[in-house]
Amino acid sequence: MRIYLIGFMGSGKSSVGKLLADRLGYRFIDTDLEIEKDTGLKIRDIFKIYGEDYFRDLEKKKIKELSSLDNVVIATGGGLPANKENLKVMKDTGKVVWLNIDFNTFLDRVSGDENRPLLKEDIDKLKIRFEDRKKFYSQANIKVSNDNSVSIEEVVERIIKELKE
Repeated sequence: MRIYLIGFMGSGKSSVGKLLADRLGYRFIDTDLEIEKDTGLKIRDIFKIYGEDYFRDLEKKKIKELSSLDNVVIATGGGLPANKENLKVMKDTGKVVWLNIDFNTFLDRVSGDENRPLLKEDIDKLKIRFEDRKKFYSQANIKVSNDNSVSIEEVVERIIKELKE
């Protein structure tokens, strides 16, 4: 089985993904880290040198490659599911889990993180991007709230329960 974690920056995909993979006895994979390994560049440097479109092409290739693996929890970049083709690949090959947070939780978690290129955007543009991506995220098989009122353990337990149903 493949479990894809989607959600905006700071939604906890990596933190939840590692614990979920551990509980299920699966391997954890982060698409951003895989792209960094493949290119030898940090995501922020890929954006700076080649631009966002180039990065999105790398994401598309990576998710297709990873979709053939078994027993994995895959944390995706926040923009990866905003491509319909990527979303289709994930839905066709596994379960897609949306870690939903509100905009204030996002701001709390990522403020000051220089490794996130999109944080250089104006706050109003970020808010628009945040809202726009919900239409893609909402197509997930499972939706779990991961705001600051729940622990990572609670989120993982909810996901496991939903996967069993």
